[in-house]
Amino acid sequence: MMGAIVASDLDRTLVYSARALALDTPDELAPALVVSEVYQGAPLSFMTREAERLLDGIRTRAEFVPVTTRTPAQYARIAFPAPRPRYAIVSNGGTILVDGRPDEDRAARLRADVAASSAPLDEIDAVLRDPANAGWVLRVHEADGLFLYAIVDREAVPTDWLVELGERCHALGWTISLQGRKLYCVPEPVTKGRAVDELRERLGASLVFAAGDSLLDRSLIEAAEIAYRPAHGELEDAGYGASNLTVTDTRGVLAGEEILRRISEALTSSGA
Repeated sequence: MMGAIVASDLDRTLVYSARALALDTPDELAPALVVSEVYQGAPLSFMTREAERLLDGIRTRAEFVPVTTRTPAQYARIAFPAPRPRYAIVSNGGTILVDGRPDEDRAARLRADVAASSAPLDEIDAVLRDPANAGWVLRVHEADGLFLYAIVDREAVPTDWLVELGERCHALGWTISLQGRKLYCVPEPVTKGRAVDELRERLGASLVFAAGDSLLDRSLIEAAEIAYRPAHGELEDAGYGASNLTVTDTRGVLAGEEILRRISEALTSSGA
């Protein structure tokens, strides 16, 4: 039996866009940053240099598993110090990557569960693309043939519409999550927690640490013995708490560093 898995969300948990850094110190006191992602030739996501150092140390003592709503192609842009993590959970739990390759048998089982319990993707796509939503739904994208995400004008999204969309999707076996300018619509069987449970069983891990900031991370947090969330994001807005959950004292990119420091300390306490 192996020891611990550290399963963490990426965006706005460990890595941050320039807009999400939330640095409130004078520039000369800002932490040193490293580039975690390059997109179209320009830096897009960052973590602190200290966070990268902490992550390196964690990976020598536990199986670090990135867990993200990103598609495999989007995940591939994230730069980790070599070697890349052996396991990764992408597409919100829709795909488990092993050495960069999808576990096709597992994916087939999940798609069968989705077909049996959730409305077809095209039906949700039609709901999002309704011309009545054109004032705030700017673009709709399909991810891995599993779920959808819409780019929205956050300021223009009516609260009532968001509530109604959530209720309608729930009745069809789907769930929604609004993260920044992205509105996710995901079949209910496609969860991060389910994927972590399966990977835990496969690896025989005795302990799971988790971290995440959005409503789509609730199942991830519930799958762990010890969990953390930053003091920002959907879970913060919802006031979400749990007996296994610690909330950071800091926000933004410093929260990512704090999460990794707390996990490192907890691994030491557990003897890992």
